Amino acid sequence: MNSLSALSVSIGLIAGLATFLAVGPLSGVFLIWAATISWAAYFALGGDDKAAVSTAVCSVFGVLVATYAAYEIATIAPDNALGFPAMAAVIVAVTVIAMCLSANIPALSAIPASVLGYSATFGYLLQTPGMLSTDVLLGATWDNPVLVISFSLVLGVALGIASAKLAAKMTTIEG
Repeated sequence: MNSLSALSVSIGLIAGLATFLAVGPLSGVFLIWAATISWAAYFALGGDDKAAVSTAVCSVFGVLVATYAAYEIATIAPDNALGFPAMAAVIVAVTVIAMCLSANIPALSAIPASVLGYSATFGYLLQTPGMLSTDVLLGATWDNPVLVISFSLVLGVALGIASAKLAAKMTTIEG
């Protein structure tokens, strides 16, 4: 089969397996939506060994930066002179600038993966009731985004690698 067909079938099969895991034995531990973000980033960054490392490292870096930002947001004093919306905006702006400037460090150079990790973290925190709290952000529980989002993003890279390898085995005609 040609490479596009092989990759399509491979991604579909691995996506089926990932769905089984996400709604079955790894329910509550593995967030499939987060995994698909890093899975796609892996291919967008080249789909090779370098892309795997860059995607994993930078997406988890984005999670760490976002978790720090979330902690700062969660601790904004109610009587802050700028008000909550302005302070939250400043915190996000400063942390995103710092995260992107960190791309000067070669290991953190995949800005898209860092931004995706940052975004996945805030998506999780803002859309899941009760998660944007210091108890969650500092806790050693699976609700902490450093654990659940990082795990899901890294597993997504592994799914990308698996789908690429399976597609390579299925490819008989290039094109």
